[in-house]
Amino acid sequence: MSPTSQRRRIFLMRHGSVTYFDASGKPFLPETVPLNEQGCAQASAAGRAFAAEGIQFDRVIVSGLPRTVETATRVLAATGQGIDIEIWPEFEEIRGGRLSTIADADLKEAFTGAFDGMAGEDKRFLGGESVGQLMDRIHPAVARLRGQDDWDTALLVLHGGVNCAILSLALTGQRMFLGGLAQTAGCINALDVGDGEADWVVRFVNYSPPAPLQTETRCTTMEQLYEQYRLSR
Repeated sequence: MSPTSQRRRIFLMRHGSVTYFDASGKPFLPETVPLNEQGCAQASAAGRAFAAEGIQFDRVIVSGLPRTVETATRVLAATGQGIDIEIWPEFEEIRGGRLSTIADADLKEAFTGAFDGMAGEDKRFLGGESVGQLMDRIHPAVARLRGQDDWDTALLVLHGGVNCAILSLALTGQRMFLGGLAQTAGCINALDVGDGEADWVVRFVNYSPPAPLQTETRCTTMEQLYEQYRLSR
């Protein structure tokens, strides 16, 4: 058997849809928001997609934020797999600052700047964590998972920004952040990893089982959230 035939598979998901702002644009605490009705449907649809292919997971890893735990739980329920869900806090979403401290003139850039093309390491998300700081915690966590030999197929249910960091590493083999990689709520990515640090194969990106052609919008997630929050200003 050749070394390349021994690659392992990571199914990388973004959590299902949540509601970050109320109708007036007032934010909910992002660390506590649950899946909304659409998010529940997205998570279950992803689970059915895995079940249809008979995919069995050896490990299931989430960030620990409720929206990732609930998505993973619904996926496992749809596949009929009773696997303990592991919490890796290193995989929490890129952390924003206080929205109220951001000037109106800087608001759009604060929401969308980190996801505009190839973001520099000093680019901050909502005045909080920088892209470089995000990679400082994501890259070692990915290396740690790859260094563990007790799995062949792993499911990671994480976040849009975190997934961009992982996909950027897989695609380039470098410390880069490709912010333009769309991650629809509830989407699935497939990555194969070998023993070598640069041995990545990206099989597919941003597959959304409920609506694979994604015709509902041409806006990014952060553009949509920016428009929702503007109502409160």
